[in-house]
Amino acid sequence: MAKTKICPFLWYAKEAEEAARFYASIFPDSRVDRVAALQSESPSGPPGSVKVVDFTLFGQPFRAMSAGPHDEFNDAISLTVLCDDQAELDRYWNALLEGGGKPQACGWLIDRFGVRWQITPAVLEEMIRDTDPERSKRASDAMLQMVKLDIATLEKAYNS
Repeated sequence: MAKTKICPFLWYAKEAEEAARFYASIFPDSRVDRVAALQSESPSGPPGSVKVVDFTLFGQPFRAMSAGPHDEFNDAISLTVLCDDQAELDRYWNALLEGGGKPQACGWLIDRFGVRWQITPAVLEEMIRDTDPERSKRASDAMLQMVKLDIATLEKAYNS
């Protein structure tokens, strides 16, 4: 993994390597870089039971660890994927739901490992930041009615 000053770190009860391989199979410029087993006895288990996984998604380094139950993932932290078009949004949405994920609301989903994702059209950020408060409100009102975001519907609301 390239040296960076800051890197998201995800703690999994047991499936960090599986999750990293799953994510790397979905996104371009992604891969599992390294898997290392901790050779020491730890509060999480005997030598070899704790694994640290370095992986890259969209060129961004991540680190994950399988180290037994701790705190579950929750909505306080999510990974946002900005999509250029509906086909890209649909592809990532469907892929991340594969194997037991759960759709939430407003473009959010929980993958089968419990990680929260926001699968968002890039154009929505522009709509919500529009200096015209009415247009911005129409876009955000439309978004709040959706589970998976639909760009055409958002644009229609924004432009109406």
